[in-house]
Amino acid sequence: MRSRLPKPLHPLAGRPMVAYVLDACRQAGFREAVVVVGPEAAFDAMRRIVAPASCVVQEERLGTAHAVLAAAPVLAGASGEAMVLYGDVPLVRAETIQALSTRRREADAALAMLVFCPEDAAQYGRVVRDENGLVSRVVEWRDASPEERAIGLCNAGLFCAQAGDLLRWLRQVGNTNAKGEYYLTDIVAIARREGARVVAVEAPEDEVVGVNSRAELAAAEAVIQARLRARAMEQGATLIAPETVFLSWDTALAPDVVVHPHVVFGPGVTVEMGAEIRAFCHLEGCIVRAGAIVGPFARLRPGAEVGSAAHVGNFVELKNACLGAGAKANHLAYLGDATIGEGTNIGAGTITCNYDGFAKHHTTIGSFVFVGSNATLVAPLTLGDGSFIAAGSTITEDVAAEAMAFGRARQVNKLGRAAAFRAVRKEKG
Repeated sequence: MRSRLPKPLHPLAGRPMVAYVLDACRQAGFREAVVVVGPEAAFDAMRRIVAPASCVVQEERLGTAHAVLAAAPVLAGASGEAMVLYGDVPLVRAETIQALSTRRREADAALAMLVFCPEDAAQYGRVVRDENGLVSRVVEWRDASPEERAIGLCNAGLFCAQAGDLLRWLRQVGNTNAKGEYYLTDIVAIARREGARVVAVEAPEDEVVGVNSRAELAAAEAVIQARLRARAMEQGATLIAPETVFLSWDTALAPDVVVHPHVVFGPGVTVEMGAEIRAFCHLEGCIVRAGAIVGPFARLRPGAEVGSAAHVGNFVELKNACLGAGAKANHLAYLGDATIGEGTNIGAGTITCNYDGFAKHHTTIGSFVFVGSNATLVAPLTLGDGSFIAAGSTITEDVAAEAMAFGRARQVNKLGRAAAFRAVRKEKG
């Protein structure tokens, strides 16, 4: 990945890869998770992300079986079923995990493994089956014969067994192979030597591909986005050009929401029923209430709330600001650290001056206020209900309800001065 960030913490749709794996496990019914990390991983960051899962360190990188065995102290004495998954294989679904568990039990097998048939088998481990269709062994590509490399069925790396069986097999794994590592896949042959049945469950390739580069991260992002778009439309939202809309893992779009092309949703966005998000908007950490219209070309930053039937127009930015029901800010405005009442109109070019270089200050604008174009509102400030702010004003003091405020220099017209000015300029060349 060429990154200081541990690979499993690289985000997909605004969420670390490993969080998808843990979430799928929880949805599949597993009660406890143990995350094994390398010694160079940002341990504290990983522990925060994976909580409440346990986090253990594999001090030496001696292979996949050795990595799983690092979890033995946590799993010692555990009963029930155990599943081995990978933090850089984030697209596996809970349904697939459940299918692996179900297949193991229904087939009366000690071990179940996930397999797939990729278009390009490349250097994946090959899965060898016997005449009864049971898995007999897994051969790593480096150790495979030409005949074994011709097999199209490949190991996806996910295994399911009773916790006690898994730990017992892991302790028997050796490292007599081309890489001198302890391969997790060797538990298949060990289980078969005990006379146990090993079954395979085939999964779609796009669920089990690993992420090992920035290009593969982008490919995984495309899969996640396709899933999120499909889910949003299944739940009743309209995406006019879905391939141009980018969603976060937690984006919540209610039924009858309409999303126009080229909209980006960051984490923490809720859009209520019937709202419309027009083209080229960027939203994160905000709420858009029912029937509101946002955009085109609007930006809603964390803490923004757009009230029901309110309008946020082109080139308007809201940050930690609440725009009341039916209020309008139709163009070219910045509203930060502000509360704006219902029915208020914010004119073009209006800004709330919320930062003095040291601290942020709040602006409170009442209901049914008219703020004229190019108004500069210097916080802390309160504009009373029904007040009127003249265009071009700089307002530094509170305005009472129903009052009209002018905060601009008086206009002075100098008759004939325009012609004189031009004459002087011409003389100077």
